[in-house]
Amino acid sequence: MKERIFGVDVHTESSDDTIGRIFSRLEINEKSFIVAINPEKLMNSRKDPELRAILNKATVGIPDGIGVVLASRLQGGNIKARITGVDMMETLCKESGLRNVPVFLYGAKPGVAQLASEKLVEKFPHLKVAGTLDGYEKDEAKIIQTINDSGAKILFVALGSPTQEQFIIRNMDALNVSVFQGVGGSFDVFSGNVQRAPAFYRKFGLEWLYRLLKEPSRGKRQLLLPQFLIAVFKERRKPGVTPYE
Repeated sequence: MKERIFGVDVHTESSDDTIGRIFSRLEINEKSFIVAINPEKLMNSRKDPELRAILNKATVGIPDGIGVVLASRLQGGNIKARITGVDMMETLCKESGLRNVPVFLYGAKPGVAQLASEKLVEKFPHLKVAGTLDGYEKDEAKIIQTINDSGAKILFVALGSPTQEQFIIRNMDALNVSVFQGVGGSFDVFSGNVQRAPAFYRKFGLEWLYRLLKEPSRGKRQLLLPQFLIAVFKERRKPGVTPYE
C-alpha cells in the first residue's frame, strides 16, 4: 500500500514488512530500489518534475522523517511510523548477516566507506562486506566492474541526492545486484565521523531539533518542516486530490 504526497509515492508498510518484501524479491532475483522520502525532497519535487520522476522510480519509498508521518496524518493517510534511511541501511545489514547476503558500500570521501564497513562488521559479526569504493572514483565502467566482481547482492550508494539515485537508475541493469539504496551521509554516521542524535530524540522524531541545537546555523533549513506541513494542508483542500493509490 502506498499514498501520494505532492505526486510522490510513499509506502505505508512497516519496517518489518518492508524488509520481508525486499528479501522475498531478492530470493527470486527481482531488483529493488529503495529511496528515502523526506520533506526536503518532497518540497523540491514540487518544482522539479525530473526529481519527482526519479523518486517515483523507487520500488520502495520509505517515509524518512517525522514530517512525512505528520503529512500523512494531515491528509488522512496510513503512514504510522517513519523509517529513516540510516535505520533502513542498518536493518538491511543486520538481516544480510543473518541470511549470508553480501553487501557493497560505494561513495563518500576516501576511507569513509571502508571505516563504515569495519564498524558495521563489529556490530554485526556475520555481515559479509564484499567490497568498498569511495565516491571520488568517477569511471562508471570501473565502478560497475568492481561491484560485479565482488559478488555483492546489496549496494549502498552514498553520493548525496539526487546524484546517488541517478547513478542507481542509470546502472541498475548493468549491475548484478538485487537491492539498491541511496544512503546520503549514512557512511559518515556508521564510521563515527558524524554523531547521530541520542536515542531520546530519535524515539520522538526530534532529530531535527537535536541538529538545530548542535548547529544553530541550520535554523533556516529547519524552517522547511512547518512550510512543508502548511503546503500539505493547502494541497489536501484542493478538489480531486486523493492521497491513496
